[in-house]
Amino acid sequence: MVKNIPRPSSKSNVQVQKSTKDIMNKYTGILESEFDYHPSDVSSKNYSEFKKEMIPSLSSYEKWAKSLGNLINIKIAEKDRAKIQAFLTTAYLDVTASQALTLAIMSLLGIFFATIFIAVAVYLINPEVNTGNLISFGFLGVISAVFVFYYTYSMPQRLANSWRLKASSQMVPAILYVVVYMKHTSNLERAVEFASQHLEGPLALDFKKIFYDVEIGKYSNIKTALDNYFESWREYAPEFVESFHLIESSLYEPSETRRVQILEKSLQVILDGVYEKMLKYSREIRSPLTNIYMLGIVLPTLGLALLPLASTLLQGVIAWPHVMIIFNLIIPFMVFFMSSEVLFKRPGGYGEASVLELNPNYAKFTSKGPWVTSALIAIPIIILGLIPFLFQTSLFTSVLGFQNDYTLAQIGLPFFGDMKLFDFQCVDGSSAPCARGVARVGPFGPVAVLLSLLIPLGFALFFSIAYKLKTKDLIKSREGTRTLEEEFTNSLFILGNRLGEGIPAEIAFSRVAETTKGQKTENFFMIANQNMQELGMPLEAAIFDKKRGAITYYPSTLISTSMKILIESVKKGLQAAARSLMSISEYVKNIQKINQRLRDLLAEVVSDMRSNMTFLAPLLAGIVVGLSAMITVILNKLKTMQALTGGATDTSGFSFASITSIFNVTLMIPPYFLQIIIGLYLVEIVFILTGALVTVDSGKDPLKEKYDLARYLKTCMILYLTTALLSIVALAVLASIALTGLAG
Repeated sequence: MVKNIPRPSSKSNVQVQKSTKDIMNKYTGILESEFDYHPSDVSSKNYSEFKKEMIPSLSSYEKWAKSLGNLINIKIAEKDRAKIQAFLTTAYLDVTASQALTLAIMSLLGIFFATIFIAVAVYLINPEVNTGNLISFGFLGVISAVFVFYYTYSMPQRLANSWRLKASSQMVPAILYVVVYMKHTSNLERAVEFASQHLEGPLALDFKKIFYDVEIGKYSNIKTALDNYFESWREYAPEFVESFHLIESSLYEPSETRRVQILEKSLQVILDGVYEKMLKYSREIRSPLTNIYMLGIVLPTLGLALLPLASTLLQGVIAWPHVMIIFNLIIPFMVFFMSSEVLFKRPGGYGEASVLELNPNYAKFTSKGPWVTSALIAIPIIILGLIPFLFQTSLFTSVLGFQNDYTLAQIGLPFFGDMKLFDFQCVDGSSAPCARGVARVGPFGPVAVLLSLLIPLGFALFFSIAYKLKTKDLIKSREGTRTLEEEFTNSLFILGNRLGEGIPAEIAFSRVAETTKGQKTENFFMIANQNMQELGMPLEAAIFDKKRGAITYYPSTLISTSMKILIESVKKGLQAAARSLMSISEYVKNIQKINQRLRDLLAEVVSDMRSNMTFLAPLLAGIVVGLSAMITVILNKLKTMQALTGGATDTSGFSFASITSIFNVTLMIPPYFLQIIIGLYLVEIVFILTGALVTVDSGKDPLKEKYDLARYLKTCMILYLTTALLSIVALAVLASIALTGLAG
């Protein structure tokens, strides 16, 4: 009879676990002391090596955060720390939450103390300076510091959002690659590995990170690692998570037919999910984009029309530096903030899927040569815009034998009388040159305003020419590749049919080449066939050989991946290869249809904003500049008439002196500076809104953004400069005619 063996009590279990833990800690300590071994250090070192391999160089933000961010150690609330760290982890930034917050605070303090230092220095140099101007300068400096703080504080979120947009554009191809692979080989780990090798950009790095986590033992298997990874996408792209869960469920399906149906359903789920989200987003962004246009373009531009008279009524309290800070810093920041809020809400899963770095012409995009070329063109134009100030320097006029200023009558325009080209005036009302110690303001002359048009033109040309030189070849290459891929979709279907008929792949290529005569894809199949028939190359070498492979002449991700899937699936048999290629052809056609429908949804919103940015905004701004020049001409004419009449009044009590005392031209913001402010403001607005529109339409796409910037800057500035030129001339002539009749 076997006696019952007493079970150990819970107390004894706790003692055993405690003693085991003590033994483990004891010998772990011995090993660490003898071999200087720290498991966390090894994991950290492995991750550093992995990140260095995947992302070779630190970003500018990381460099600043590691330098300024280490000056002081700021303790953050756990909730805020977790939020910021999540953004940093998503963007693969090797920065801590404390460093990110310290960088933002140091930026705020740097701008704030720089503002105080400049204000104090100006006061010490010139104690008679207007105190109101110093106070307004300090106020604007504080606003600038707040802007810089917001920009740096929100940088982790914007970088994470940028990373998500890039990664989300690869979601549909990721599901496609996994589905196609698992159709012939039901192995999740190998399917994910296959997708990581053929995907581009951030999502490929994410998938490789999943394998890295499994290899270092962070997760026991690929499914657990995937489930943890999908937690970061659950709110942002739930259709991506649902599609992958369907793929995982196919592993447990005993029926082959049912398993394939589930895999096909997973791709349809992500396509439908992306379409529904973008449909909702296209409805939601109409109102915010309209607000951006009205508050960021229309109202500020109309407000500028009131500034010339307002500055005289306020006795010079508003000067052109204040207007420049408001319209070239604060309002663009507001537009940037509002557009950022719109972009943060953009759903993932749709956008440009090709990676710029893989383009053969990518070196041109990173080259500094276009910047040098554009600078050689833009700098002389900007210098010409500074001619009014060059004429006020004795060195320039004495060497060339010029006067400081000329009247329009002296250069052959007697109709305008004694109106000056540049028209710098003395604050005390005396004629130039001003007495010693008397401030000089201006220029107020119409020719000076016309010359000022060259300054925003120079800045616009600098960026427009540089971006055009950088992107024109890459855009042509992308468009050519896109056309080629549209044709290749049908060619894949034909190739799949040939393989399905039992024709070996080596022979099927020649058949497809005959079928696709006259198309761009014909040469691809011809080159591969010649390599196999004439040079005796195997199928893989005929396509992927670095020197003679057919793929070297067709740098397309779709073609490359399709051929790799072909080579992989041929190992499973011709029927498996045929099904894979026909599936790719069918799915790519569906993706193209979805993309076209999404572009149609966004077309109205994007086209409205584009027309507002490139047509209405420059048209309004050009008219405002003309009105400013006209007001200046009127006030100058009234001042001249006052001098001629000697301040006399007529029977009704009207006198020119009463008007010129209220509207003192020397206290007005010179139209020269006002035009420069408006022109630079338009350049900034084009930069901000173009980036927003490209992101809304195509996701994160630097190539399209730079290409559109080059086009929109050109269109916007041509219309603005033409409108401003005609307005200045026409309104100045009308003002002269009207006042001449009044004087007569």
